[in-house]
Formats: sequence, structure tokens, C-alpha cells
Amino acid sequence: MTMRWYGALTLALGLFAVTDAVCESRPQDQLKLEEIPFKIVYETYRKTNGRENWELYLVSADSPNPTNLTGTADVDEMYPKVSPDGSKICFAADELVGSKKIRSIYYMNMDGSGRVKVAENARQPCWSPDSKIIAYSKGEFDRYTTTDYATKGLFLYNIQTAEHKDHPNKKLFHLYNICWSPDGKWFIATVHGGMGYKHTNLAVEAAGTKVFDLGLKGCRPDVTADGKKIVWCPDEKVLWVGDLDLTSSRPRVANQRVLFAQSGPDIFQQQADWSPHGQFIAFGRGPKEGGLGRYPVAPGNPAKGWDICVGSLTGKWVQVTTDGNHNKEPDWVPIPSAGR
Repeated sequence: MTMRWYGALTLALGLFAVTDAVCESRPQDQLKLEEIPFKIVYETYRKTNGRENWELYLVSADSPNPTNLTGTADVDEMYPKVSPDGSKICFAADELVGSKKIRSIYYMNMDGSGRVKVAENARQPCWSPDSKIIAYSKGEFDRYTTTDYATKGLFLYNIQTAEHKDHPNKKLFHLYNICWSPDGKWFIATVHGGMGYKHTNLAVEAAGTKVFDLGLKGCRPDVTADGKKIVWCPDEKVLWVGDLDLTSSRPRVANQRVLFAQSGPDIFQQQADWSPHGQFIAFGRGPKEGGLGRYPVAPGNPAKGWDICVGSLTGKWVQVTTDGNHNKEPDWVPIPSAGR
């Protein structure tokens, strides 16, 4: 027991040392915005048609002004996920159904047209590699909540046939930030207080019932388009990357390392998303107090002072937005002009 405690303490002290060193050696201005061919969709809270609400915006290297893709003053859109073929966006939307506020899942064309409702009281959508299926979870409760892990089950919606299908594993519970591996065989997701786990990241068979703990504490995993790397957030201040192996009998992550870290206690960095060719990572960054008493990382919660940033695998980063209008949940548009 003594040796185990000593080893844990040594690992913790080592992590703090690495984190502080990374912070001191990687200032924001080391990466130049003009070097990045970015095109990113994100959620933002601002005035639309005279009323403040959540909208989906598109920002790109080709245009100095972000574009509003939704423009709905009576619906809050958030948590965008762009299809792998770059043609569509699925997202969560908080809306009134009768007198009841609920969170639903929709998808639409890349320009904001052709909106289709997928499911009510649903959340955490993601696309299949062929851009034909949207996976999502149902809300854990009938009542409305912004708690991101308040989910139960996993469901598959075919956008061509409008058919819903249950995932084979009926015991999936409290999954969130779900992403589909590029080979179509795995879901990578965070679990929080469900399925016998406290807070970790899992590999879940897409067409089976097996579940593996990747041994990555924290949340918000994202996988590169080649399936070989993963980024995640062990806490609100640090982004880590690792080498992902989904080809072995037991999925695992090797060469785990700190990429971006903050030594300041009041700055959060979260919601990382890989660029199409895995050379850059977009993420949300802002003050803890931007949540105005709520958890600013969760979709739909306030995040005053937050902006979208882009960083490289060298640890350099730069802000893409600068207005601080609750900008978070970035997702890269996977077309050639969007990134290398």
C-alpha cells in the first residue's frame, strides 16, 4: 500500500511539473492565424433579431466576419457536428414544445437550409463515417437539463430512410461527447457515473456489446480522421493527446502526453476537435467565471469571455474568434480548404 501511494504521488508531481513547463514555453503568439486554412462551426450566444440566444456560426480563413447559419430567435442551437463529407451539420436544439422546454436533435445542410428533426428529448449526436447515420442518446429525464451526461441508451438514425435503430448494447448509460471511429467499428465516448464507471473514456463496439475502458480519465475525446490519434481533457485546464490503437483485440492509447495546459486556476480549455488531416486542433477557451455560476463547458450553459482557438501539435496556439460571445463547441468542416 505504501509503495502504491508513493508511486501515485510521484506521478502526480510529475504531471504538475510537465504542465507548468508547457504553460511557460508556449505563449499564444507563437502560432500565426494566417498559417491556418481553417473553417469551423461553433455555438455562440448573441443577439439575433433583437433577442439574445444560442446560434451556430461559421468562421473561416476566407472571411473576416463569422456567418450565422441558423438565425432563429426562438430556438437555441448548439453542439454542432459536421458530417464527414462536409455537406451537413447535426446539432442539439433547445426549444418549446407546447409549454415544455426540451432538447432535440436536428440536422441541416451546411448552409443552414433543409432542417430536419431527428428526435425529441435527445442529445449528444455524431455522424457515421459515411455521413448517412446520426448516432444520439436519449435524455435521462423527461424534465429539461443542461447536464451533458444525463443520457440513456444509444440510437442510430438513418437520414435516408428516417428509421431509428437501437444500439445492440441496452446497458449504455451516462455516455456523452460521443464520436464514431473512421473505420465505423467503434464509438469513443466519455462516461460519468454510469455502467459501473466513475469518470473515464470508453471504446464501445458499434455493432456489438463489448465495452473497453481506455484508461483516460476526464472527458471530451475526439479521434483523427485516420483513427490513429486521440485528444481528450483530463480536467478543464489541460488537453492531452495519445496514439490510439483500435486494431488490437483490446483498444488502447499509448504515448499519452500533454499538449496544451494552463497554470492559471481560472482559465478553462475544453471541447477539442481535430482538423481534417490531423495537423491542428480547435478548442474552446475562457474564464471559469464565464459560466455565471454554472458549468461553462456544458452545451447551452453561459460561457462569457470564451473564444475559439486553434493549436498545432507543437503546442502553439492562437485565437480564431475574439469577441468573447460564449464561443465554444468547435467542429472543423472536413473539406480540402478547411485544413491540412
